Amino acid sequence: MFLHLGDDVMVLQKDIIAVIDIQTKVATSTRDFLKYARDERLVHAIVEEDKQRSFVITTDKIYLSPISCGTLRKRAGLKFTS
Repeated sequence: MFLHLGDDVMVLQKDIIAVIDIQTKVATSTRDFLKYARDERLVHAIVEEDKQRSFVITTDKIYLSPISCGTLRKRAGLKFTS
């Protein structure tokens, strides 16, 4: 199955590794991870920065989505973990 991430972007659910709230990026390790991914051209911003609500890590890219983490997880039928 596919998961719609916003605009015209859809990914295969089996390729999803994690769905993370964008607010998490304030952690140093998360910022470093995203910076590295940007430098490697692995980040695909679906919308401009002020509208990003979650990031979705897949096997080959990281998507910055305007759809909340909770909504994406519900759509995909993913279990919430803490």
